[in-house]
Amino acid sequence: MQLQQADAAGPAVRSVVILGATGSIGRSTAEVISGANGAFRVEAVAGGRDPKALAQAARSTGAKFAALADPGGYAELKEALAGTGVEPAAGEEAVIEAALRPADIVMAAIAGTAGVRPTFAALSAGRTIALANKECLVCAGAPFMRKAAALGTRLLPVDSEHNAIFQAMGNASLDTIERITLTASGGPFRTWTSEAIANATPEQALNHPNWPMGPKITVDSAGLMNKGLEVIEAHYLFGIEPSKLDVIVHAQSLVHGLVAFTDGSVTAGLAAPDMKVPIAHCLSYPARSVTAARRLDLAAAGQLTFERPDFERFPALRIAFDALRAGSGLPTILNAANEIAVQAFLDGRIPFHRIARLVEEACNSALAEGVAHEPETVADALAMDRAVRERLRSELTGRAASRVEAY
Repeated sequence: MQLQQADAAGPAVRSVVILGATGSIGRSTAEVISGANGAFRVEAVAGGRDPKALAQAARSTGAKFAALADPGGYAELKEALAGTGVEPAAGEEAVIEAALRPADIVMAAIAGTAGVRPTFAALSAGRTIALANKECLVCAGAPFMRKAAALGTRLLPVDSEHNAIFQAMGNASLDTIERITLTASGGPFRTWTSEAIANATPEQALNHPNWPMGPKITVDSAGLMNKGLEVIEAHYLFGIEPSKLDVIVHAQSLVHGLVAFTDGSVTAGLAAPDMKVPIAHCLSYPARSVTAARRLDLAAAGQLTFERPDFERFPALRIAFDALRAGSGLPTILNAANEIAVQAFLDGRIPFHRIARLVEEACNSALAEGVAHEPETVADALAMDRAVRERLRSELTGRAASRVEAY
């Protein structure tokens, strides 16, 4: 990766694009950059629907370009950036433009499938990707990894679990790895009964005990669907077969991932539950940087506990494993159905337990109808995604669900 030089004698300065600058990962990225003593400069920022927050992110990071996904917010964004020298733009293509701005590394932190196109555009342009959007690989893992391999481009994992595993693996070859284990906090419902979980409110689901996150990922975490998505992501990211992937519940969120080797040794990645740790690792890789992230204090923690996940109370994790093992595009279908179901829950239209049920029904329907297939391209994956969303929206609004010819 060619880095731009700060000056003839000074250290290299890495240029960064932040996709999803107004979300929790984007804000944490800005904090890491702010505390890095000039090691980074921000070329562009992109956000979703909040022009004021995006303008603030652009001003605080010194970005040259700010792109808002919602075209309706362009006027407000332009007004908020007047006199700053930051170029405003809006719409989906503007976000793509932000992704393609000259940069050494692109922080891919746009939530959900909305982040797939801009992240793939940046990857295709040869940018190093700091990947915080797991949906890129859940929706279109094979096309993403083929493109990265063809270009020799890196996908650096920002998710705390995948980052811990990445560090724990080191330079080990895959044939020396016996098992990769991702840890799950268990979310707010870890000790709840099935009946209580079924009747959980959005407010209860959004009350995560360890991590401050956006609403969609927090609801996913409450049902362990987020861990299922991470298992699928790990399969593509590390090239590990599903039979070698495992999940264990660790309520303290201090151990983030473990790698077991064929000689019986196990390497674990530990850190305080602070996203600035994996963010800083990816931004500086392969070097290390100094951050203000919380430090791990095992004596203060007192004890570390581990337990097997309960697939009866948390069926979403089982469904995700089943989809990964089945292949045939089921991870793409699962991801699309889950996004629609989670939003329906947040909108108060379905109870919590229906999220996993709707996702499983979508996967089973695709298999039964013989329309599921492995996506060959990102465009193919996104077409499948749209078809699933349209069908499920129709079902949720009570209209007769028209038969979808192809996923």
